[in-house]
Amino acid sequence: MATTTEEPLKHHPKRSRRAATASLVALLAYLAAAYVAAPEFWWIHDGRLRGEDMRTTTTDGIPGDPINVGLVGVRNDVLQAFAAAGWRPADAITLKTSIEIGLSVVLHEPDPDAPVSTLVYDGRRQDLAFEKPVGDSADQRHHVRLWQTDPIAPGAQGPLWLAAASFDRGVGVSHDTGQITHHIGPDLDAERDFVVSNLSEDGWVRSTYEIEGAGATKTGRNGGGDPYFTDGKVLVGVLGKPAE
Repeated sequence: MATTTEEPLKHHPKRSRRAATASLVALLAYLAAAYVAAPEFWWIHDGRLRGEDMRTTTTDGIPGDPINVGLVGVRNDVLQAFAAAGWRPADAITLKTSIEIGLSVVLHEPDPDAPVSTLVYDGRRQDLAFEKPVGDSADQRHHVRLWQTDPIAPGAQGPLWLAAASFDRGVGVSHDTGQITHHIGPDLDAERDFVVSNLSEDGWVRSTYEIEGAGATKTGRNGGGDPYFTDGKVLVGVLGKPAE
């Protein structure tokens, strides 16, 4: 009886090259759509303001997190207050730190100095940024970005630092642009209160008061399209070295 033998599977270099090319084209198309086209289309189509007064913007000009925290004090007091409360300065965004935060999220490994995205206020990027991880990775964390401004009154003990505080609840893609980003928790007032109360625990906050912020809203959306609500107030903490 005749027997047949199966031919070994053959490798097709042209087919592999076509698949690799198609994958590269798809990746480039995603990057162009998410990081170039979508931000421009977003603000034209949406019609919302690009963020003024007490509202930050992304580097693409999309309205970001509102200002909700203020601190009065010299730079060294700000650094020491956050350090005493267990916050870490965020690393600058580089290829190395971007890979590290990605591995932290995927592998559930710590990255307490993970970078935060850049926001713009008063025409410039944040002067300082701090974070306080929750859990074993950079997937969830408290974080705050700060901008130094002028003293708010004669005799003030240092300049006023205006800040945008929010809680990162997980990593995903932007609802507006498709970019990879952290999604924030909706209750910005709770995060505002957490930051100031956390700094108060070690005696760094001498007093607090409120000023008007971006205004109350129940339907806010940040630069990643995440919904939030707030009473629109800025909680200001006056810093000073704890008593010995």
